[in-house]
Amino acid sequence: MGRQNQSRDSTSQGKQHFSHPHILKPVNPTEAETLTCNACEKPSNRNKPFYGCNSCQYFLHENCFNAPRFLNHSSHPSHPLTLLPMPTYSSRSYTCKACGSAGNGSCFSCACCEFDIHLQCASCPSSIIVDKHPHQLGLHFGSPYQDKNIEYVCDICNVIMNRESWLYYCACCDFGSHLQCAISPEVGVFPRQQRPSPNPNPTVETINSVNEAHEQIITAQLRAQIEARGREAALDLFRTPRRYSYI
Repeated sequence: MGRQNQSRDSTSQGKQHFSHPHILKPVNPTEAETLTCNACEKPSNRNKPFYGCNSCQYFLHENCFNAPRFLNHSSHPSHPLTLLPMPTYSSRSYTCKACGSAGNGSCFSCACCEFDIHLQCASCPSSIIVDKHPHQLGLHFGSPYQDKNIEYVCDICNVIMNRESWLYYCACCDFGSHLQCAISPEVGVFPRQQRPSPNPNPTVETINSVNEAHEQIITAQLRAQIEARGREAALDLFRTPRRYSYI
């Protein structure tokens, strides 16, 4: 009887996560308290669910808790990426291939290629609209130019960009931006998994259905914003030509 009741009330009692040996229970940080998610290393948000083990001071956002264990990502088509609760390198840190910054928490990793990306970078949308530019920006996994020696700057912060890092880019206007300048990515909807599983998993099916709905909403929003800006925005595209330098 006791076990049956506990299963029926599993959400309030807590959840088990592969990264931690203890049950993680719902946490409600006070206004004076700021907790850090062990996975994405971002602070808690009182408007979003948060789970933790107080005795170990181990905490996870609900989105981080629900991140898939394995991910097929178009940035690394050669191999699937595995979610690691912490870096396996001797330094206990990694450099994210997406944004170029260091990480000490969870990451999606390909061990054989030493390819690692933040959870929030892995869930960056494939296209966005920003206030700084009237057109849709597409996600690029490195330099958008055929000549990879071209040096270029972020059109939002005017800082020289790492040619190996991801960026958002509009080819027709030659407008590019850092990921963090275009958006503040959070762990959320990951790319839909294309490889079928021999044993259907309800959790994966749920994630895929959410991904599909999310993509449809983003597409509708993009169309509405592009149509709203129209010809008037196109007239404002005259700007100072980009300067290039070759190394």
